[in-house]
Amino acid sequence: MERDSQLELYRLVADRLKEAHTRVRALQVPEGVRMALSRKLLAITAAAKHDLSGAAMRLDRLMNDLDEGRFPEEPDRDGTP
Repeated sequence: MERDSQLELYRLVADRLKEAHTRVRALQVPEGVRMALSRKLLAITAAAKHDLSGAAMRLDRLMNDLDEGRFPEEPDRDGTP
């Protein structure tokens, strides 16, 4: 039974990650902002391999930020925010 709930959470996180990647690609933001968001998604994806529930929480926060239009600042040309 616990395994079923873990598989369901994995499916949910995978679907939400796919949705988040699609949303980030469609955003009309500077390329630096898009890259920062993509890096966050990659970090969440990597975290999901070791801490699925933690990754789900991080993904929820990121999706809420996207919903509310809160994006990372675009880094300067030298790579600093």
